[in-house]
Amino acid sequence: MAGKQKQNGLKPYTLSIDIGGTGLKASVLDAKGKMVVDRVRVDTPYPCPPQVMVEALAGLAEPLPAFDRVSIGFPGVVREGRVITAPHFGNDVWRNFPLAKTLERRWGKPVRILNDADMQGTAVIGGKGLELVVTLGTGVGTALFRNGELMQRMELAQHPAWDNKTYNEYIGDKVLKKKGKKKWNKRVKHALELLNTLLNPDKVYIGGGNARMIEFKLAKNTKIVSNDAGILGGITLWSQAEKSL
Repeated sequence: MAGKQKQNGLKPYTLSIDIGGTGLKASVLDAKGKMVVDRVRVDTPYPCPPQVMVEALAGLAEPLPAFDRVSIGFPGVVREGRVITAPHFGNDVWRNFPLAKTLERRWGKPVRILNDADMQGTAVIGGKGLELVVTLGTGVGTALFRNGELMQRMELAQHPAWDNKTYNEYIGDKVLKKKGKKKWNKRVKHALELLNTLLNPDKVYIGGGNARMIEFKLAKNTKIVSNDAGILGGITLWSQAEKSL
């Protein structure tokens, strides 16, 4: 049962989970959004239909301190706690799965879910102007904010980037492993130039596990952010109005 460690910090405590294509990460945040314990990580199981994921998340939370509520960043489209798309795990088996309600029954705590790039973005943006978040991991995630407000339902990673390949197909993890770091970096540089031309953002933040593989010089408006942002953004799901989620 979760809650074996003692917390230090202010209530309410939020279990914040970052679901990735290769790893599941989590920690518990205090009311100010600070981790009260080091994050834990396990490999993402495959195949990963909903019930397998639910069991994996339950095991992930097991050693963590007690919590009052839950935030989850999911790599796909989510609406009102339901999964609409899950490109890494299988769209057909996940479509319309009530992940939030299922975990609420499991833990007896309220659960909120947001797209993983959106959740990471809430932890790193400055809240002024047009800000773009790009996550480089198993796939590519994007989130766009205008004066701090999340512009939802934008799936830029599914848009063709080059030669009819989506951003996922153009600079995803499979491409990095197949083409190598040099060619992958060339593609990432090109993809970021395309996004800058398309959106003309004031700031660009690059996160995700593969951000550390970038070797080219970034534009002045662009910076790499901590991979922990996917967890730290969990506090925002409870500080924003319900209708924004």
